Amino acid sequence: MTMMLEIVKPDDWHVHFREGKLIKLLVRETSKLYNRTIVMPNLSTPITSITQIKKYKKEILNHSLNKKFEPLMTFYLTESLDVDELIKASKNNLVFAVKLYPSGATTNSAKGVKNFKNIYPILKKMSEENIPLLVHGEVNDKKIDIFDRERIFIENILFSIIKEFPDLKITLEHITTKFAVDFVERSKSNIKASITPHHLILNRTDMLEHKIKPHYYCLPILKKEDDRKALVEAATCGSQNFFLGTDSAPHNIDDKESECGCAGIFNTINSIQMITQIFDNENKLDNLENFLSKNGPIHYSLPENKEKIILNKSPRPLKFKNYLENDDHKIRIFSPPFPIYWDIKSEIIP
Repeated sequence: MTMMLEIVKPDDWHVHFREGKLIKLLVRETSKLYNRTIVMPNLSTPITSITQIKKYKKEILNHSLNKKFEPLMTFYLTESLDVDELIKASKNNLVFAVKLYPSGATTNSAKGVKNFKNIYPILKKMSEENIPLLVHGEVNDKKIDIFDRERIFIENILFSIIKEFPDLKITLEHITTKFAVDFVERSKSNIKASITPHHLILNRTDMLEHKIKPHYYCLPILKKEDDRKALVEAATCGSQNFFLGTDSAPHNIDDKESECGCAGIFNTINSIQMITQIFDNENKLDNLENFLSKNGPIHYSLPENKEKIILNKSPRPLKFKNYLENDDHKIRIFSPPFPIYWDIKSEIIP
């Protein structure tokens, strides 16, 4: 029985640091665990300029507890995004990627894309400059059932983008369905997907059965058990096509526990421990390092972290705190419906 693991230190390829006083709380927790993270740009005023991105990155770094922590910054894709500004930011290593939000699909996405043909000139330049496109893969159409929106986006929008720009590096983020898993497995090597801890753990019945659980509500929304199982198989099978993106998305508890609760799950604090336990439960610990630490750098053409971490299996379940809070904010920390025995013992610095 495996009781200790040594793996390359992981990165989180999708995180929300929000803004204001929340940043200090969130950056500290993330920088404890990860060396790099892709930072989402959907603030109340979307990040679309060099001035904004410099200010936001500086603020993030001011709160990091890890000297090697590198926030990889993104522009928010709008139909009027300044291509010259994007190229300049990319060439000066200020922008790592561009995030596509369909308008109205999730938190702070009202200024996202409505007419996808209008972004084709931007995508053309991104393909030429090898700037990754990060995709929130859902349509926002009241005529489309919310549980079908990922599939319809892939079929009606993403297929066309790929056909038009076959060399564009694409990450289909926080996938939730077997359909998306199969799509990525069949795609060219420049198209990969991130998977969250909560989509590996929960299905829609967990959220809705008997009593509604607002802290399980996220977008993309949880899907069927068959979809969850497909995600677990994709993550644990050793394929290079999938990697961790926590989509850790905090909201104040009052905004979650309300008659119009916000979408988002905060899972940063115990994310590595949860993922390790999932792999252990599936008898796939040999593939853990690929999913957590290697597949992301391969996709983004980045070096692996030089540091390593040691994970130890405890004889008794771990206990995590329930909330992350300060004087202004109280955020529920996601807790899986199974015991976690794996914890981070130490870090090895070369």
